[in-house]
Amino acid sequence: MTDFGTLILEQTPDAVILTRLDGEVVYWNNGAEAVFGYGSTEAIGRRLADLIEPPVPQDAASSDSVLRQTLATGSANYESLRHARDGVLVYIDSSSKLVRDADGAPEYILWSKKDVTALRVLRDAKLVEARFHGILDSMPDAIVVANMTGRIVLANGQAESLFGYAQGALRGLELEALMPAHMRSAHRSHRGGYMAQPSVRPMGAGLALYGLRSDGVEFPVEISLSPVTTEEGTLVISAIRDISDRKLAELALQEKNIELAKANAAKDRFLGGMSHELRTPLNAIIGFTGTMLMKLPGPINTEQAKQLRMVQDSARDLLTLINDLLDLTRIDTGKVQLDIVAVDSRALVDEVLALLAPQAHAKKPAGLVFDVIAPPDLPTVRTDRRALQHILMNLVGNAIRFADQGPLLVRLAPATVGTRPCLTFSIGDTAAGAAPLQAVSQLDTSAMQQFEGAGLSLHLSQKLAALLHGEILFDSAYGVGSVLTLVLPLET
Repeated sequence: MTDFGTLILEQTPDAVILTRLDGEVVYWNNGAEAVFGYGSTEAIGRRLADLIEPPVPQDAASSDSVLRQTLATGSANYESLRHARDGVLVYIDSSSKLVRDADGAPEYILWSKKDVTALRVLRDAKLVEARFHGILDSMPDAIVVANMTGRIVLANGQAESLFGYAQGALRGLELEALMPAHMRSAHRSHRGGYMAQPSVRPMGAGLALYGLRSDGVEFPVEISLSPVTTEEGTLVISAIRDISDRKLAELALQEKNIELAKANAAKDRFLGGMSHELRTPLNAIIGFTGTMLMKLPGPINTEQAKQLRMVQDSARDLLTLINDLLDLTRIDTGKVQLDIVAVDSRALVDEVLALLAPQAHAKKPAGLVFDVIAPPDLPTVRTDRRALQHILMNLVGNAIRFADQGPLLVRLAPATVGTRPCLTFSIGDTAAGAAPLQAVSQLDTSAMQQFEGAGLSLHLSQKLAALLHGEILFDSAYGVGSVLTLVLPLET
């Protein structure tokens, strides 16, 4: 004879579950399998809370709290969020009833659970439409509003157009339907955590996010999330933007940067190789002209000696340029290692002037002399001694080269540049250098044009100064003179 009670229980679309008083499942009908995804053999013997409670609680109606209420009052009715086997959240309209044995003692709890997710979507959609009154359709971005289950309750026209859906077709879909399949599982997990603590923020910061159109085409997106609290619970507004054009531009820029990096590397290799190859014959030229000027191979007349000195000077100038090129290459490729030590600036200046004194004395028509002005209590600067010496050699050497008359003024003085305590090294003619440093502008191309022929050494000096966290400044007055000033911070 047919057991009509069992037949009815197995055919009802709702979940009918019987548990012990501690929540252990003893009966699980076909409706429960349809709603939650677990077969009866998987569910029986496990606690109901372990089966359907979300990993991150979304509301206060936990299975254990309802169980306690049922034991205390005999029954309970409530709506809550529950978790299906595949990770999907569903809204459940539940009732529970305490079942007693023949002696009236509590024995089981009977649960009836109905999936009302679709009804909740419609209810939330009406609430959103009433609140925003078509405002979402006036926004430039695609807007998707989802409830706590992650189902879409409202999407504006831009969203429907962006994802390729007919009007109203997005309602009720899971948000994961709008993204590639390989991203859905991780997104459900992250969504659960976000729903527990919603906030205004960009989605997936630092990650590459992709949308999925209805025709299966994937495209990169940028998403911002904003929670909205309503009397029915929290809704999340997602503003979605197609960034395909931006990604294409970024890719093109990245490819161009790679090409430029390769070109720069090739340039550096070429400059390095060429410079080393040129230095060898130049050293030979300098050496042989020196030998001839010493008259070791035989006597030479005055005119020949003059021409040999011109060859030697030109070769030395060219060698200096090549060395500067090598130094620039090392700076640009980050191969310069600094050795920061305490430097006696006055002693270093005296050393530089001693090295360049022969060049100054040979300046026509009457030679040049140096006039050094420095207070006796100069502060000690911490910097790379070799780089500082290189800069001073360049600045003083250029001053000698372009000075028409002497003496050349070299001034050392502490100063405040901006807000930094600094030590300044000023090199120029007497007129320009005698006045206090003022009306100073940064050395640029227009300034360097006044020193035509010395641009490379000044450019190298600028690079070295920047490595030392300093700068080179330029001041000039027509008919008065020019001064170049190296500024180094006293604290590095």
